[in-house]
Amino acid sequence: MDDFFWWIVLIGFVAQLVDGALGMAYGLTSTSLLITMGLPPAQASATVHAAEIATTAVSGTAHHFSRNVDWRMVRVLAISGAIGGCAGAALLSSGLGKYLAPIVALYLSALGVLVIVKAVRKVQPPAAMRGLTPLGFVGGFLDAVGGGGWGPIVSSTLVYRANETRRMLGTSAAAEFFVTVAITITFAGSFGLESFGMAALALIIGGVPAAPMAAVLVKVIPRKPLMIAVGVLIVVLGIVGMYRFANALIA
Repeated sequence: MDDFFWWIVLIGFVAQLVDGALGMAYGLTSTSLLITMGLPPAQASATVHAAEIATTAVSGTAHHFSRNVDWRMVRVLAISGAIGGCAGAALLSSGLGKYLAPIVALYLSALGVLVIVKAVRKVQPPAAMRGLTPLGFVGGFLDAVGGGGWGPIVSSTLVYRANETRRMLGTSAAAEFFVTVAITITFAGSFGLESFGMAALALIIGGVPAAPMAAVLVKVIPRKPLMIAVGVLIVVLGIVGMYRFANALIA
């Protein structure tokens, strides 16, 4: 196998390690790097979601055995997220998904600040179970159109709302599997199975070993630094999104 394949394996490992530990960034990181390496955006997004079927299955299972999952919440998030994901994948196929970029970026930046504030100050958030259906729908929709985004939208919102950080991250990871399956099926119908290619296999090879490692990591890391890390990551992703959109407008 050539160097290109093994570079994608490395991308899959690093992206899944970050995603499993912080509850986000696998899709955004992998999609961005694949596009940088020359893959068209539609193919990159389809490839990442195909690979995520395996990585999210392993991640969700690992979180389950680490007692990090609330399955009542998973049921609601999975159903609404799958519906939103199918709608988003269909929209991306039409070429309109790029116009949502600045809205997502602004939301991420604001939410990241709130997560950091909650980590350093005692803030009473709304109940974690409230509003799960619209949260899942929006998270699935934006995950499909952005090549990633379930973690930043759903995981970060759940972390902000609840005190059990690891349980919210594990619940989000478990629900993401079902959403990813729905998105991948939609992409396959739009672009064909050939759009996934060897890149999906490389991401799986890199991501699967990292998933159980991350599930253990999130259980060991103390709550406060974990929340601060999540908040900082969300803000960075939001700023990067706004920067890219501004550059696209100038170009």
